[in-house]
Amino acid sequence: MHITYLFDPLCGWCYGAAPALDGINRLEDVTLELMPTGLFAGQGARAMDASFAAYAWQNDQRITRLTGQPFSETYRTEVLGRPGVFDSAPATLGVIAVRITEPARELDALKALQRARYLDGRDNVNLIGVSEILQSVGLSAAAERARVPDEKLMQTYRRTIDAAHLEMRRFGISGVPAMLVGEGASRHLLPGTLLFGRFDLLVSQLKAA
Repeated sequence: MHITYLFDPLCGWCYGAAPALDGINRLEDVTLELMPTGLFAGQGARAMDASFAAYAWQNDQRITRLTGQPFSETYRTEVLGRPGVFDSAPATLGVIAVRITEPARELDALKALQRARYLDGRDNVNLIGVSEILQSVGLSAAAERARVPDEKLMQTYRRTIDAAHLEMRRFGISGVPAMLVGEGASRHLLPGTLLFGRFDLLVSQLKAA
């Protein structure tokens, strides 16, 4: 079974789906493909001001109630509480740098970037911060690539985002997380909400698909 997981590294709901994603990754005979969408990069980026921070924290509490995934006070004060930007391009570049250098650890990189933000209150919206996070989990080659992106990394980033946007248009996807099951013309969309419920029900839906 081939599962394409569409996500954004700054998406709180994608962080909420992390336990389910871990479970999917452990299933036998399943290939999990990560497809970052750039939903909050480029034109999707915005300023981190008091209004947006309040909205984000309220949403984060809903995610905790539904999934059990924690959002720390350190994150609230050091990330949401400081003026800045909400731009997922650097974190997405970090994930893709790992894809190029150590593809088997791509999911590890995503989880590290999520934990750094939501638990440790670390900055993952600039390239230096992303590089330091990757370095801290032993992804040295990717950390070096992410700190000063070269043309190959930028080209891979653009191709990946373009491919994700094409899939989102094709399947009418407006938000993440989302899952496409199957390959080629047989692919179809499963609701991302399945990632927030009982794991056995998710597995049964995947098998039925």
